Amino acid sequence: MGNEEIKRVVAEGNAILGIELGSTRIKAVLVGQDYSPIASGGFDWENKFEDGAWVYHLDDVWIGLQSVYKSVVADVQSRYGVKLAAIGAIGISAMMHGYLAFDAKDIQLAPFRTWRNTITEQAAAVLSKEFEFNIPQRWSIAHLYQAILNNESHVGDIAYLTTLAGYVHWKLTGKKVVGIGDASGIFPIDSGTHDFDAGMLKKFAALVAEKGYGWSLEKILPKVMDAGEEGGRLTAEGAKLLDPSGGLREGIPLCPPEGDSSTGMAATNSVAPHTGNVSAGTSAFAMIVLEKSLSRHYLEIDMITTPTGRPVGMVHTNSCTSDLDAWAGLFNEVLTACGTNVDKSKLYETLYRKALEGAADGGGMISYNYYSGEPITDVEEGRPLFARLPDSQMSLAAFMRVLLYSTVATLKIGMDILMDKEHVKLEQLLGHGGLFKVKGVGQRIMAAALNVPVAVMESAGEGGAWGIALLAAYMRRREKGEEFDAFLSKKVFASAQEDRVEPDAEDRKGFLRFMEQYVKGLEIQKAAIRALR
Repeated sequence: MGNEEIKRVVAEGNAILGIELGSTRIKAVLVGQDYSPIASGGFDWENKFEDGAWVYHLDDVWIGLQSVYKSVVADVQSRYGVKLAAIGAIGISAMMHGYLAFDAKDIQLAPFRTWRNTITEQAAAVLSKEFEFNIPQRWSIAHLYQAILNNESHVGDIAYLTTLAGYVHWKLTGKKVVGIGDASGIFPIDSGTHDFDAGMLKKFAALVAEKGYGWSLEKILPKVMDAGEEGGRLTAEGAKLLDPSGGLREGIPLCPPEGDSSTGMAATNSVAPHTGNVSAGTSAFAMIVLEKSLSRHYLEIDMITTPTGRPVGMVHTNSCTSDLDAWAGLFNEVLTACGTNVDKSKLYETLYRKALEGAADGGGMISYNYYSGEPITDVEEGRPLFARLPDSQMSLAAFMRVLLYSTVATLKIGMDILMDKEHVKLEQLLGHGGLFKVKGVGQRIMAAALNVPVAVMESAGEGGAWGIALLAAYMRRREKGEEFDAFLSKKVFASAQEDRVEPDAEDRKGFLRFMEQYVKGLEIQKAAIRALR
């Protein structure tokens, strides 16, 4: 699209806005008629560890959203000389899972406990057994049931329980709804009815009946909606919340709010069976769209859905690049102390590419990137750890390869279940997130770990904000009877270019040798939890 066409699209109120609240950054993307980004904005934020839990404050949510919207308006004005006021549609996305509970007066009852917490082990175990379905510790229902087991006084007052995306959407529209993908991280979904599983709702009701609460899950959970449905319209109050200056008009339609898994699927065109994507940033998760549900439940595999309700096998690790980033920061300090200033992008480019020169098996070193607990490996708390043998090949190249291996090692353990035990068919994985910023390196490491080709699209770099913009565009622009996967393939990705890396045989052999030591060394990781407090 040329500038004049973009000006017309913005002036006529036909641009589409997507906003995603990620774990370290809130990002907004405005797209035009061809679904390409025409403006963007961002805001950095971080969770806090308070009273034994990882939390975000809701005041910070609105500070961030107002800042990011203001930056989009400024970007549009700077690039095209027009004011952004009317918008064709808006989509809100955020980190899945977690616990946001409110009473009948809309007062928050407990701190927002995020996906990062591993404080619901007891609840997750009981529910998984009761439902015969894997309930991860991150899921909203695990947080709720743990609060019940802990006899937390606020539980009886709950009138609404939702996710971060559901909360923001509610405040903007007044509608208590979530997209089906986000809903699948609250409570198990029945892909046949496209709603919360009725049988499991009954089991939960029986489990808590003796408590005598005046609510039921059906009453306190949000309504489940599919992609393409209208999730509500921006109210006058919602417009003021997003844009306190008063420039944003009310009445804009919003698509159902979604979680970051759904936006990752949308942004990588991974919503049809046999497609898959992997997001690798602060955390890592691989999602494979299945033809049918798995033969049984596994503690290492989450069952979620696409934005249209298809079953998805998801492997999630709480930690991915945070420890690697910390080491990069240390190297930068060394350079600065020596009087050398290196651009951050150049530093990462150098370190990542150096890793490809290292021994394929890591040279006898291992690293655990655990900033928090990892249920897949039965590790309760985070203790980043590096270990080596006295005769290990202590070189920068081998060290960096080991750090990169550690970002995907736990993910590989979960993926092996899908590929080896359930024989899931997968043609390739589409990668997005920080691990893939240096062209070819993260892909090569991931391909070796999972033994599957890994591709990256240029458009995937826009991430979840672009993904939710596509879902909003689908709601606004789809043709009658047009499925979401067809909309993506024919209208959004028809001419998309991708860079694909095949598994390298030597890398694969080396990674498997590394994994043998990695699995044995988990005992060191668990000892570190006991010793380092």
